[in-house]
Amino acid sequence: MNKDLFIKELEKIGIEPTSIQLKQLEVYMKFLIEYNSHTNLTAIKEPEDIYLKHFYDSLVIARYHIFTNEKVLDIGTGPGFPGMILKIFFPNIRLTLLDSNNKKIKFLIELASKLGIENIEIICGRAEEIINKKREEYDIVTSRAVSNLTTLSELSLPFVKIGGYFIPLKGQNKEEIIEAEDAIEILGGILENEYNYELPIEKSKRTIIVIKKINNSPSKYPRQYGKIVKNPLKKTSK
Repeated sequence: MNKDLFIKELEKIGIEPTSIQLKQLEVYMKFLIEYNSHTNLTAIKEPEDIYLKHFYDSLVIARYHIFTNEKVLDIGTGPGFPGMILKIFFPNIRLTLLDSNNKKIKFLIELASKLGIENIEIICGRAEEIINKKREEYDIVTSRAVSNLTTLSELSLPFVKIGGYFIPLKGQNKEEIIEAEDAIEILGGILENEYNYELPIEKSKRTIIVIKKINNSPSKYPRQYGKIVKNPLKKTSK
C-alpha cells in the first residue's frame, strides 16, 4: 500500500489525514526501518507493508469507536501499534503505551521526541506488575496481536473503568471469542460487538472486538502470566 492508496482507504473509513499527520507517519516509517536494521522491532520491514499492516490496520478501530479526550492504554504495544498511531490521529487522547521489552520502549521514547508528541506515558513493564497503580483507570484499553483473547482479557479488563471498553484487534477466530466468554464475564465485561473486515490488497481477515466493562474486576486478577496461561479463567460448573 503506497501513500496515495493509504489516503484513499482511510477516507473510506471516515478519516482524512492532514499533511502534518502524513509527515509524522513518514518520519515514523523511516525511523522504524532504520532502528529495525540494528534492533529487532518488527518482521514487517518494507514501506508499503508498514503502511498497510501497521498504520492502516491500527486505524481501523476508529471506524467503530470515536476517540475524544479519553484515557487510553495500549498493552503490549511493541513499536507503537495501535497506540502511537491513534495518538497521531487523535492527539487529545491521554495515552499510555505499555510493553515489557526495554528495547521497544527505548525506540518509542525516541520516536515520541522525533514526532513532537507530548502528553504520553511510556512504561516498560508487565500488565500484572503495574495493575495496582492503575486499576480501573482507563476509558479504553486496546491491544493488537498479543496473546489469545482469554489471556488478554485477564491482562486488560482490570485496567478498564466501569463504563469503559476493552477493544482488542485480532485475527478472525470465532472459537477464540467463544472460549474467552467465561473470562470476560468473570472480569466484569460483556461482549458488546465484533466487527469483521479484510485488509485492502492482501485480503487477510481481521476482527475488532468490543467488550464493555459493566462490573469491577475481582482484585485477585490479573494473576501472574504463567498462571494465566496454565489455568485459563473458566466459570465453575454448578
